[in-house]
Amino acid sequence: MAEFWAGVGEDFYQSFVEADRWKRYLDGLRVSFIVTLGALAIGIVLGILVAVVRTMHDQQKIGKVSGGLKILNVICEIYTTVIRGTPMMVQLLIMGFVIFASSRNLVGTAILALGINSGAYVSEIIRSGIMSIDPGQMEAGRSLGMGYTTVMKDIIIPQAVKNILPALGNELITLFKDTSLVTVIGLTDLTKVALQIQAKTYQAFMPLIGIALMYLVVVMILTWLLGILERRMRKSDRR
Repeated sequence: MAEFWAGVGEDFYQSFVEADRWKRYLDGLRVSFIVTLGALAIGIVLGILVAVVRTMHDQQKIGKVSGGLKILNVICEIYTTVIRGTPMMVQLLIMGFVIFASSRNLVGTAILALGINSGAYVSEIIRSGIMSIDPGQMEAGRSLGMGYTTVMKDIIIPQAVKNILPALGNELITLFKDTSLVTVIGLTDLTKVALQIQAKTYQAFMPLIGIALMYLVVVMILTWLLGILERRMRKSDRR
């Protein structure tokens, strides 16, 4: 038993302490956070635009949908179908080695790829939240002379946010975990760092278990913070 723990200690030293390798893990974690936040921002913007277009189309009366809105709705449907129907890794490979093959901005490529992927899922989350709001509120706003965009911005979306917050929180957590896939385009994120250290130390157990614990800790912290936010929003509803 003593020899076992001595071996574990040696593996830990080589994987995290020797040559200040723990700093490399922190650098990789920083890259993972940057990609997550950038992709989430793109995903939310795309998600809102797609959700508004599809909701606007669905809420129009049959035979009264304009040609432009029909075209936009078809484009949005194709976008969500293609993105949700193909693997994230394949999308990353296409972005990294086909569309942006000559680019050296791997962080930007990863953010764009994950953001486009996230936008398809966020759009459905937001659309379901919008559709959960009583249609009478839209009719009331329009009857007061407010435009469709104004009603959506000032009345519908603020209420929908409360309904979709848990799902958006799950999307944030999923995005953070999905950053482990950006190693396929050569970006040095947390997972890539572990693989590089594994190649130097010839030890797979300690680096991989180490980053697994790091991912777990970050996810637990995010879950805790989202729980606090949800409870505060529920308190504001009671007042």
